[in-house]
Amino acid sequence: MRRIYPDFQDNPDIEQAYAYPEDRPWLRLNMVSSADGAAWLKGRSGGLSSRGDKRIFGILRGLSDVIVAGAATVRTEGYGPVKPRASWSSLRAGRPEVPPIAVITRSLDLDLDGELFTDATSPTIVITCEAAPAERRKLGAQRSDLVIAGDEGVDMRLAVRELHERGLTRVLCEGGPRINAQLSADDLIDELCLSVSPMLVAGGAARILNGVAAQVPLDLHQVLEEEGVLFCRYTREQSP
Repeated sequence: MRRIYPDFQDNPDIEQAYAYPEDRPWLRLNMVSSADGAAWLKGRSGGLSSRGDKRIFGILRGLSDVIVAGAATVRTEGYGPVKPRASWSSLRAGRPEVPPIAVITRSLDLDLDGELFTDATSPTIVITCEAAPAERRKLGAQRSDLVIAGDEGVDMRLAVRELHERGLTRVLCEGGPRINAQLSADDLIDELCLSVSPMLVAGGAARILNGVAAQVPLDLHQVLEEEGVLFCRYTREQSP
């Protein structure tokens, strides 16, 4: 892997390249897309991934305090609990050995008896709303750290605040596109890490944000490259 922006460097320190700011909470969005903007291939993001993307994906998880994903992404991508990695020992010094996964769901349509809930080193967090079925909320409270954030739908600002109150301030969101769009509309995204796969997909795949329109200016912070895949790091444009 090499860095091609802002300056050239062979074999950059990936952990340092993606270090979180030390002085404030930070919400990072990590996504992969095709060159024409598709967020998945044949329904899943894995078809767009690469060896470098998987390596950065793992490091971003190790750096985070919590991993956020929508219920549709959890179901489609077959999410399981995060497993400890020896390579994370320095990244997670003073913190739990793995970050918990926080699932955003309005309906609580989740397999609450699946390994994501029964085999998690750090208990899975479920963020839902008052409109979720009462029986599902009751079961969810038994299987997870259940958070009620909103009435008819999940209030993303309240959800993020609840994570911060648990000391989980380095937030990594892995999508999907609808969750991303809600976070963007609420002006909660501080950073976008985007892996651009060198292929054209077309068809009906969503973009990495799919929902309410929101215009958030970004600054290009860094570009890495490996095997034709670009790894772009954008941060929210700062006001002068």
